[in-house]
Amino acid sequence: MKIVILGAGQVGSSVAESLVSEQNDITVVDVDSARLRALQDRFDLRTVTGSASHPSVLSEAGIEDADLLIAVTQSDETNLVACKLAARMFNVPRRVARIRANAFLDNKMVLGPDGFDVDLSICPEQVLTEYIVKLVEFPEALQVLDFADGKVSLVAVRAYQGGPMVGRPVKDIRAHIPNVDTRIVAIFRRDGAILPDGDTVIEAGDEVFCLAAAQDIRKVMHELRRMDQPVKRVMIAGGGNIGLRLARALERGYSVRLIEHNKRRCEFLAEKMNQALVLNGDTTDEELLEQENIAEMDLFVAVTNDDENNIMSCLLAKRMGARRVVALINRRSYVDLLQSGQIDIAISPAQATIGKLLAHVRRGDVVAVHSLRRGAAEALEAVVHGDRESCRLSGRLVGELELPAGATIGAVVRGDQVLMAHHDTRIEAEDHVIVFVTDKKTLPRVEKLFQVGARFL
Repeated sequence: MKIVILGAGQVGSSVAESLVSEQNDITVVDVDSARLRALQDRFDLRTVTGSASHPSVLSEAGIEDADLLIAVTQSDETNLVACKLAARMFNVPRRVARIRANAFLDNKMVLGPDGFDVDLSICPEQVLTEYIVKLVEFPEALQVLDFADGKVSLVAVRAYQGGPMVGRPVKDIRAHIPNVDTRIVAIFRRDGAILPDGDTVIEAGDEVFCLAAAQDIRKVMHELRRMDQPVKRVMIAGGGNIGLRLARALERGYSVRLIEHNKRRCEFLAEKMNQALVLNGDTTDEELLEQENIAEMDLFVAVTNDDENNIMSCLLAKRMGARRVVALINRRSYVDLLQSGQIDIAISPAQATIGKLLAHVRRGDVVAVHSLRRGAAEALEAVVHGDRESCRLSGRLVGELELPAGATIGAVVRGDQVLMAHHDTRIEAEDHVIVFVTDKKTLPRVEKLFQVGARFL
């Protein structure tokens, strides 16, 4: 697939990294030549220096032959104009835009065919807000993801010494929770991936990915780790767009305190809040944190624009008694370094956002894609079409399938019915199949399984 990416920032670079490894023809456009050189040094792709909204620059990037445009510059207006030009001047079949302003997002006429011709709009701040809200609802989890309109949940937890299933083989989980059907689809141990079978023994410290019907997921988590007390008190460091969205999403169900250093911004935030308390101050001010009873906080979330500030405020909050701390970190090297240390969860905005983009790129009828383990693994939901003759999945038992190494089918959703995938589960047309992939190099082979032959078409 030929893809033109506009913007070489955090999101654009992460998208390019994910897609270039899957044998796509990638061209990246940005006004910053230094960023583009850094990308070319790391990946096999083309770059063009210039404004993403100029037709001549788009033409130089090869937009006439592109299958997909991904506009993820820092400017909403640039992204919108680029999508309009791509649709009307260059007939690009699919167009994705990163949009931050609610004034654009809330108006379907602006984004639709009569407006800027955007097929898919992505708001990173809203994606991150939803991501963090899930972590508030499941305080024991490292990651919580939904499939099939919320019918199925995939949760990553760290197994602790003394957990009912720790030190036991995976097959014993049926005896522990006999009324719940679940799949442990992957285990990461010392940064290495294990595709578990029934005899795989879970060890303390393992990062375990569990798949189950949404109503059963807490019972499954209880087998692997001690269940934390529900979150009641949340402190948010940073009153930018993410901090504002997060505070408004949480303030009705939790006691929320929001710290922002800019006084004028604090006044703006206070007008937007109904119940959350807005505080003017430095998120790394030990005296301020102590005055606001940081030791009583169930969760401290640092979402400023400064990685170092987020790291230091989280470390300080943890030392002063906050039960759990979450840091938003743009630098991927920092995320890998800090995860599982004193900072409980380090979130990469680009990796959290990329799933929606990937769902638009995958071949076959892909409904949802989630990036896991900071991009090392992926879980996708796709719909099966065709019959046994035209599709490699339709009408077959899971045990019959020739899945590539590192891929496993976790669940099948048929209407309102959730079926955990076992060797004797038969896949039928129109089923939603959830696949876990630990080696992203095998993704093209996984996608081919869902593609139907010309005979069906």
